[in-house]
Amino acid sequence: MTYKIRPYRGNPDVLEVDITLELPDGTKHRERKKSPVSSKSGTERWAAKREAEILRNGLAPKPAPAEPERPPVPTMAVFWPRFIRDHAKANRQKPSGIESKEYHFRQYLEPVLGALRLDQITDAEIIRLKRFMATELGAAPNDKSKRAKSASTINNCLSSLSQCLRCAVEWGELPAVPCKIRRLKTQQPAPKFYDFEQYEQLVDAAAEIDPRVHLVVLLGGDAGLRKGEILALDQAYCDTKAGRVMVEWNQVKAHRDATKGMEFRAVPMTSRLRAALQAHRHLRGPRLLIDDEGKPISERTLRTWLAAAQKAAKLPKASGELHILRHTFCSHLAMKGAPVTTIQRLAGHKHLVTTMRYMHLAPGETDRAIRLLEQDRRATLRAEGKGT
Repeated sequence: MTYKIRPYRGNPDVLEVDITLELPDGTKHRERKKSPVSSKSGTERWAAKREAEILRNGLAPKPAPAEPERPPVPTMAVFWPRFIRDHAKANRQKPSGIESKEYHFRQYLEPVLGALRLDQITDAEIIRLKRFMATELGAAPNDKSKRAKSASTINNCLSSLSQCLRCAVEWGELPAVPCKIRRLKTQQPAPKFYDFEQYEQLVDAAAEIDPRVHLVVLLGGDAGLRKGEILALDQAYCDTKAGRVMVEWNQVKAHRDATKGMEFRAVPMTSRLRAALQAHRHLRGPRLLIDDEGKPISERTLRTWLAAAQKAAKLPKASGELHILRHTFCSHLAMKGAPVTTIQRLAGHKHLVTTMRYMHLAPGETDRAIRLLEQDRRATLRAEGKGT
């Protein structure tokens, strides 16, 4: 007998059946139930019948637990603040990068996709976003520029959207990214730079205008610093004794953060850059370049200074765009025969493919390669002549 009969909760007028048995599959089963009859003999017959029923039919399958009801998928406008807070800010992305994402949302993503649930952002909606940005009306009303956006701007916006949707998948808001985000194809133009004579004209013109303008030109053309790296440079990072400029910070608008590649680099000084830095020492604050009021210079001031030097040197397009000096730095190194990895290290390029844009200027590399090809052919012809 595999069951026991006893009073239910100490009440002799009510009986309880405790059944313990082993099923054919080896599992053990126990159940305790209140007897449906009051007599002991009737309870024994009921218990035996219940035991036989379990052995014959097995246990009834347990009902599957009800799946919890999924909350509705949020809209892009609702989810975006969480993406910024719990992804961009929580992962300590650069403030300038967070500001860029917020701009993409405010100007392009919210007007087109803001009211849609995340799972409603299909391929057709991505095409609509691209069309919105590629037309003259592709901007929010407060945008100063009403022109069609460049391919790089569209791709940067698509990158922000892609990060947002991937986070939604990771956080369980979406089962999968609901669309295929295809970026636009772009062609990298050949970098514009000053030849040796033009650059020397610019250096001389800058020196005549102001020592600070002279320093700007040399930091860009003799050291390869980016605009933001010049704006963020402190005097303490210019070691004129060791002859090194330590590049660790980058300034983008109001944000001073790590360099673009997130890596520190030390650039040796040319003799004229060292002399200019030694002559420029001041006690008006830590920043190297300051305006007439003693405050760190702004991006606009930097552009104004360089435009004045370009105009004085009678160079074409005196726009004040400083990146041409960085292109000049890399191009001149390539033209002088510097190894590509050295140029990459001095310029702070994260990827070698960026540096390779300048290597077509390396002296004689392609010519020497073609000469090797001709030598191989002549050797082959001589060998064939000897064989006959």
